[in-house]
Amino acid sequence: MRFLGVGLVMLAAMFWGISGGIADILIERDWDPMVISFYRGAVGLLFFIVWFLLKLRGEHVRSRGLYIWSILAGIGVAGNFSFYFLSIEESSVAVAATLMYTAPIFVLLVSFILRIERSTWFKWGCIGGVLVGIFFLTGAYDFGELSVSLIGAAFGLAAGVSYALFIFGFKNASVIGQPQTTLTIAFLTFSIVLFAFMDRGQALSAATSSDFVWFILLGVIGAGLSFILYMIGLNRTTATTASVVAMVEPVTASVFGVAFMGDSLGLMQILGLVLILATVTLLSAKQSG
Repeated sequence: MRFLGVGLVMLAAMFWGISGGIADILIERDWDPMVISFYRGAVGLLFFIVWFLLKLRGEHVRSRGLYIWSILAGIGVAGNFSFYFLSIEESSVAVAATLMYTAPIFVLLVSFILRIERSTWFKWGCIGGVLVGIFFLTGAYDFGELSVSLIGAAFGLAAGVSYALFIFGFKNASVIGQPQTTLTIAFLTFSIVLFAFMDRGQALSAATSSDFVWFILLGVIGAGLSFILYMIGLNRTTATTASVVAMVEPVTASVFGVAFMGDSLGLMQILGLVLILATVTLLSAKQSG
């Protein structure tokens, strides 16, 4: 059962990695990152509403806690998507990705403080291994090639904190209510938040552009399917494990870039990729044992 949870979270993260490649295509075509993020979440929301309506006759929990945690999860997703793209604009993909994937540290720290999970050397070792792998994979070690600003670093860390927030939000909400209810509330919150800050004129023009298929595909893969898998998997594993396993996302994004966008991987990047996969595999085996 625990292995199934890890597997579903991993599959969701792979979809997120692919969606990152699709988003990169749209950014290169001069679409605003906030508009891209909005469509990703809004299309996903349609999936969750349909899922919610199909389960409408089932038993539903009416709890203030469910709404609070779901809304916090939605704010976390909105912050994660937005701060990540803002960090890229202010610094670089390498810096943004490395800082965003500090999320497992925040998750473990909060879990330890609240005594939700036991702090073990094995968990810290897995987090350390993944962070080193991402450090190599993103090329963040090459300081001469990086463009780092204080605000870019702040946005990157904010993306990591937001990532941790949506993990805790979804995890706590899933204990109280059904996943389709949680996702519907969370992504309705997400859509409202993004709608308030994005370029609404460009969002309207996107709906009639030739790139609209890319926006739909991004929402289907990057939110609709992936978050359903993620919620089901998260309910079968711990928050710390989910945050570490989800780190296969940058690996998938890198493979997507090599396969479809003409990118190439150096020796250090390949080493980082292998280190991430090995750590996640070790953690998965430990969870299933």
